[in-house]
Amino acid sequence: MRRPLLVLATVAGLGLAAATASPASAVDSSVTFTITAGELAISAPASVNLGSVATGAASVSGPIGPVTVTDERGTLDGAWTATVIGTDFTTGGATPSETIGNINLTYAPGDATSTTGTGTFAPGAGGIINVPRTAFTGTALTGNNSATWNPTVTLTLPATAVAGTYTGTVTHSVA
Repeated sequence: MRRPLLVLATVAGLGLAAATASPASAVDSSVTFTITAGELAISAPASVNLGSVATGAASVSGPIGPVTVTDERGTLDGAWTATVIGTDFTTGGATPSETIGNINLTYAPGDATSTTGTGTFAPGAGGIINVPRTAFTGTALTGNNSATWNPTVTLTLPATAVAGTYTGTVTHSVA
């Protein structure tokens, strides 16, 4: 009676050895994937109305945002700089009396109203935007990020400004 039990134990031991033995041949597969970079983009309202002022007023001012930079490049220690520039404002036939030069146009970015992602976001100094000025920056960026701000423009009106609806352009760009 002891003998069949011994055979059973030996057969079970061989099965365990076969289950834990190394395969006769093995191969590794290298597995890769790619994360593709998205875009760096800026958005702002297509049009803004600063309202009305009476002739002889010193200035007209108001917010022109929100302005948003969306960075989907997935950077490591990345950066971007948003810039702003303005044109002359004209009415009627854009004669000298119907033109308010962009030297009279100032821009104040203010603080960010919202941000996403990892990094440092900072407003530019602002100032007269007859030449490109820094509106906002993103630095030490990791992954995707965004920043939104609501800038204010002020147009100083010359005493010689004539009545009319004036139109100019404020252009934001990002790189």
